[in-house]
Amino acid sequence: MILVLKRRMLNVPDNGSRSARWRSTTALIALGATMMAVSVACGTGTPFNRFSEVSRLSAELLIQFTKAVDAGNRAVMADTDEASVAFAKEAEDTKIALQANIEKLKPLLQQLNYVEEQRFLEEFASRFAEYRELDRQILTLAVENTNLKAQRLSFSTAQEAADTFATSLEAIAPSAPNEMWHVRALTADAVAALRDIQVAQAPHIAEADDAVMTRIETRMKASEGAVRSALQSLRPLVTPASQQHLIKASAAFDRFMSVNAQIIELSRRNTNVRSLMLSLNQKGKLTSACDASLRSLQDAVTRRNPTASR
Repeated sequence: MILVLKRRMLNVPDNGSRSARWRSTTALIALGATMMAVSVACGTGTPFNRFSEVSRLSAELLIQFTKAVDAGNRAVMADTDEASVAFAKEAEDTKIALQANIEKLKPLLQQLNYVEEQRFLEEFASRFAEYRELDRQILTLAVENTNLKAQRLSFSTAQEAADTFATSLEAIAPSAPNEMWHVRALTADAVAALRDIQVAQAPHIAEADDAVMTRIETRMKASEGAVRSALQSLRPLVTPASQQHLIKASAAFDRFMSVNAQIIELSRRNTNVRSLMLSLNQKGKLTSACDASLRSLQDAVTRRNPTASR
């Protein structure tokens, strides 16, 4: 229909006659009415429709940002590798969708000449870019879960080796009755020294300061020396039948120290502690700043609502 009207307008003779001008005016009015009807029917192109889309997108940005922050926090706090990876992916997917909506909103604000809203959106976009980079670092650390892995080793393999060590030493017997208390004292010293290493694992895993971790490792080293010294002193004091228990205890202690070395290595990487510290400090500040920009944007858009006074 629009094409037919355009052709009629193009074929109007330019003879200055009254009838020609009337036909031209009539055709122009008809064309305008038709285009308006098409625009209304399609639901696009009007300022109100553009405002509605601006309002929707600005609200969606706030929702998406909240979801991204929440998913990122859950990735940091997750207690399994699978959960950390899943939450990290959810956070990343949400941030990608959020960025796409920023790009959709920019031209709409320009078309409507919403200067204040453009300023708030640019402010958020700048802060969000900084947030995304920091969150990428946090999530990369979080999914490694080195502190969590160290904790698992401490509670499982290390605990098993320590218990085997203690049980083996309890089974030994002195070679002479007068050595009974000496053997018991050395056995108790060895078990206590090993337990001291065990106890020190937890604060080492949770510690963020390298200097403090070094002091804990020095304490562990001293306790290791005490265990080995006690084992060495026990050898000539126990019966031949007890030597196998002593050998089993020594092997269990070697396994324990091997696991302890893995725990220290994982703990030193400190990915869970570092990701948590970044989340609580830098990320917390950036989150508040981004949230403030989005809320200012949404408030400014709300004030533009053409139906607000109705």
